[in-house]
Amino acid sequence: MQEHFDLDLERAILSSCIMSEDAYSSIAGDIEPKDFSLKAHQDIFKAIIACANSGEPISISFLKKHKKLDEQILNEVIATPSMIDLAAYVNELREKSIKRQLLSFAHLLPTRINENRAVSEISDEISKEIFNLTNRINTNDIKGIELVLEELIEEFKKQKTLENKTVIGLDTGFEDLNHMTKGFKDGELIIIAARPGMGKTTLCLNFIDQVLKQDQGVVMFSLEMPATQIMQRLLSAKTSIPLQKILTADLNDDEWERIGDACNLYSKKKLFIYDSGYATITDVRAILRRLKAQEESIKLCVIDYIGLMMSNSNFNDRHLQVSEISRGLKLLARELNMPIIALSQLNRSLEQRANKRPMMSDLRESGAIEQDADTILFVYRDEVYREQEEKERENKAKAEGKEYKSTFIRNPMQENAEILVGKNRNGPVGTIEVLFLKEKSCFTDKPKFESTEFQG
Repeated sequence: MQEHFDLDLERAILSSCIMSEDAYSSIAGDIEPKDFSLKAHQDIFKAIIACANSGEPISISFLKKHKKLDEQILNEVIATPSMIDLAAYVNELREKSIKRQLLSFAHLLPTRINENRAVSEISDEISKEIFNLTNRINTNDIKGIELVLEELIEEFKKQKTLENKTVIGLDTGFEDLNHMTKGFKDGELIIIAARPGMGKTTLCLNFIDQVLKQDQGVVMFSLEMPATQIMQRLLSAKTSIPLQKILTADLNDDEWERIGDACNLYSKKKLFIYDSGYATITDVRAILRRLKAQEESIKLCVIDYIGLMMSNSNFNDRHLQVSEISRGLKLLARELNMPIIALSQLNRSLEQRANKRPMMSDLRESGAIEQDADTILFVYRDEVYREQEEKERENKAKAEGKEYKSTFIRNPMQENAEILVGKNRNGPVGTIEVLFLKEKSCFTDKPKFESTEFQG
């Protein structure tokens, strides 16, 4: 029979709270003393809560002031190493606690059922108790109308000071995109979606570079591309040296000097790249919390891409797994009060349409992405499809023994591209025309004489 307690886990959580007041603050309200199976551990956690509530340091001397503690158990706790991803372990502690309470409740069921009462009354009472056990609410998240109105007035004041500003979030680097979105704002989940080869990672690197220019920090989870390749693309865009030359290190003296200057520039920036190729929402949460605690300048998180993230759940259905990941990212953006950009693939079926511009229904694997996202951007380059179509016509003509000469000539330097704003929770949707510079592997605004139409 499985034991629904883990004393090592309990000691590690208590040790983390004692070693770092920030650790306790991050999980305050998530667990209660009764979640610990050992009474001595419950007493230590009660003392920790008492210290925090009275504004005192969470230290041994203050803990003993509030509660008579078992010295041996306290020493075992102090000797236990603290943990990095405290939230994940706290969740495990709660799971074990709820299972223990459910088992205790199950032992009482025969007595309840044998009571001389109506079945409907007994079943309703049992349902309520099970619900209360498994759906504990953090009352800190419940706000009275007075507090809501105070926060609203503060928001009005903030917006008043920003009313003449085009950008109130992070500058995207694209004038028309800033106009439509007002920048990437704190707490937002932004999805960038496209078919392979359209340049969604490249567009993301544009956003990253723009944020770094503002001397803000960025954390990137690159699950598909190694960190060195990410830097090669950033250097190409920064130095205007063709990416292919950088990839092969085929550079002259002047180009090596420009690369050196760019590397020196980036060395002073706060860019963190996680490129293990494997990450769950728990991993992302733990790493991002830790880095943000260490570096206050971190203002943006990028995940490339959501389809490669693994689920913490036991769901077999990938749609449900992606729903869990999507919701987790949105909650994390709100918790850390920063924008999170996540890349996503699109369904292959769109390539069967005459007009291959993406739509919301093309998002792969989950409608939850559409629901959770504040902003959804699609990347589209028409010339990619035009070239494919011309090759198909040429191959078909050859198969039929006919000659076919295409008049389509693809520009080797640049081509027109589109950023389609498919969802914008607080603004208009529409199409933004940009340029894709092939050699530099980056996007840029079109010259000013090119007009862009917005659709409300």
